Amino acid sequence: MVSLFAGAGGLDLGFKQTGGFRTVWANDNDPDAVSTFSSNFDVSAKLGDIRSISSSEIPDCDVVIGGFPCQGFSVANTGRRVDDARNALYLEMLRVVRDKRPLAFVAENVKGLKQMAKGEVLRRILDDFRELGYDVQYQLVNAADYGVPQRRERVIIVGTRADEGITFNFPDATHSPQGGNGKSRWITSGEALSEIPDPDSDNDLLNHTYSRYKLRFNGYIGNRSVDPDLPAPTVTGRGDNRGGVVVLHHPSNTRRMSVRELATIQSFPLDFYFSCNQSAAYRLIGNAVPPALGNAVGGALLRALSDALVVPDSDVKTYAFAG
Repeated sequence: MVSLFAGAGGLDLGFKQTGGFRTVWANDNDPDAVSTFSSNFDVSAKLGDIRSISSSEIPDCDVVIGGFPCQGFSVANTGRRVDDARNALYLEMLRVVRDKRPLAFVAENVKGLKQMAKGEVLRRILDDFRELGYDVQYQLVNAADYGVPQRRERVIIVGTRADEGITFNFPDATHSPQGGNGKSRWITSGEALSEIPDPDSDNDLLNHTYSRYKLRFNGYIGNRSVDPDLPAPTVTGRGDNRGGVVVLHHPSNTRRMSVRELATIQSFPLDFYFSCNQSAAYRLIGNAVPPALGNAVGGALLRALSDALVVPDSDVKTYAFAG
């Protein structure tokens, strides 16, 4: 894989956990993201603006993944515009896919992308990738339906090369609000954090520090009471590195979540290390794709690639991947 706008690496980690994908090159323009990614993967991410990195610097690959910056698309941004410069960064992903011709690409973005300009922005993005010779589809998914203890809706776009006969199907949900019909019940924030010790206790967990900013209960993002019997509200990346990051309340509603707890709500494992200060870690977590959601999508893509490209050779099956 080549990973664009890699951030902390949530999508990469989910794909890696399938056992079938390996990141060979990653990029982000945020030093904290690059430091964190490089601390957790076998490849060091490249720091820099993707607009200044030529396609020749990027290795050939089988899959391109990336959650192109979404601030311009988010429903939380009431001033969003079709011509917001940040929205055009998807063109860089388009450029890399055009030049590298991977078997598939996966892009992630916020729910607001569907509504922007009455759907015209999403239609434009889909058509642009289709013109490159890819079968492209999208789905609005809720991370809670895939075992993430968080109600987080995101648009997932998947494209597969039309000339390779690859049939991709989005993964079926594994969880539902009440469970049943072969699905598990949604994982609640209380359940997800039940085994994590209090950050003020004697413990050796990584990144287990928390914001001391006082609690508010006014219904706004970051100032809502968290119900321990439901998945957490959407973790956001709003704020800055100077302590202004919006952080969810702990389900006890007596303090804010620690970095480690918020990462758990995003389904990062306990040994995933955020190599940056506390505020930057909160922001990276809020901007990340939950690894468990990435794992579900990655698993579905791996099955699609295997069905199309595995060639029997005696008793051995060989992956005929481009790389």
